[in-house]
Amino acid sequence: MTATAERGARTTAKSAATSPRAPKPRARRRSVVSDRPGFLVYGFLAVILLGALFPLYWSLLIGSGDSSTIAEQNLSWIPGGNFIQNALSVVNNEGVNFWKSLGNSVIVSTVVSASVVLFSTLAGYAFAKLRFRGKRGLLIFVIATMAVPTQLAVVPLFIAMSDFGWTGTLGAVIVPALVSAFGVFWMTQYIGQALPDELIEAARVDGASMIRTFWSVALPSARPAAAMLALFTFIMTWTNFFWPFIVLNNSNPTLPVSLALLQANYFVDYSIVLAGVILATVPLFILFVFAGKQLVAGIMSGAVKG
Repeated sequence: MTATAERGARTTAKSAATSPRAPKPRARRRSVVSDRPGFLVYGFLAVILLGALFPLYWSLLIGSGDSSTIAEQNLSWIPGGNFIQNALSVVNNEGVNFWKSLGNSVIVSTVVSASVVLFSTLAGYAFAKLRFRGKRGLLIFVIATMAVPTQLAVVPLFIAMSDFGWTGTLGAVIVPALVSAFGVFWMTQYIGQALPDELIEAARVDGASMIRTFWSVALPSARPAAAMLALFTFIMTWTNFFWPFIVLNNSNPTLPVSLALLQANYFVDYSIVLAGVILATVPLFILFVFAGKQLVAGIMSGAVKG
C-alpha cells in the first residue's frame, strides 16, 4: 500500500509539473482623465476675452485720435497720440465738472457697496440660520422682487425723493440702493452652506449674544462672498446712469451723468467722449488690481460649495 501510494503521488506531481499553467488575468489599465482643460476650453475663453476687451480697445483707438478718426474707412489699429490731449479736454471742461463728479461717484459707490454688504449679510444670516415664522415666504418675496423692472418704480420713487427734498442730492441715489434683493439671496445661499450650525451653537454655549455671534462667527465665514458682492455692487453703482440722470442735476452729478454732457453740443467730438469713457474706466481697473484675489476666492469658494 505504501509503494502504491508513493507511485500515485509521483504520478500526480509529474502530471502537475508538465501540465500548462492557467494564464493570469491581465490587470486592467486605469484610464487617467486629466483635470487640465483642453484646447477647446482655452480657445473658447480666449474668444470671450477678446470680445470683452474689444469695445474698450475700440474706445482707446477713437479716444486717441481726432474728430475725424471715427469716420475713417481705413482705421489704423494702433492708438494715436492725442489721448492725453483729449483727456485734458475732458478734465478741464467746465460743463463736465470732472473732479466733482468723480468724487461723487466714489462716495456713492463706496457707501452703497458697504451698506449692501452689511444689510445683505445680516439678512442672509437670519434667513439661513435663524428660525422664525414666515421665513420661507419672506425669502420668496425678496427673490420675487428681482423680477420687477426697475423702471416701474421710477415715478413713485422720484415723487418720494421730491417730497423728502432730496432731489439733486447724493442721498437720492444712495438711500434707494442701501440693500439689494440679489445680495440677500446670494448671502443666504452662501452662509447656509459655508457656516456650520455647530459653530453657532458653540458660540451661544460660550455666552455670545446674537450680534456677537454674527460679528465673530458668521461675518468672517462669509468674507469671500461679501468681497465678491462688494465688488459687483461697486461696479454696478459706478456705471449706473439711469436713476442718477433722473434725480440729479448738472451741478451735482455722478461721473456717467457728467460724461453724457459731452454729447449735448450740436457737434459731438467722439474722440473726446470716448477719452472720457476710458478715464471713467481707469478706477475700475485699479479696483480689480487690488481686489482681484478676493473676487477669485469668492467665485472659487462658491463653486466648491455648490
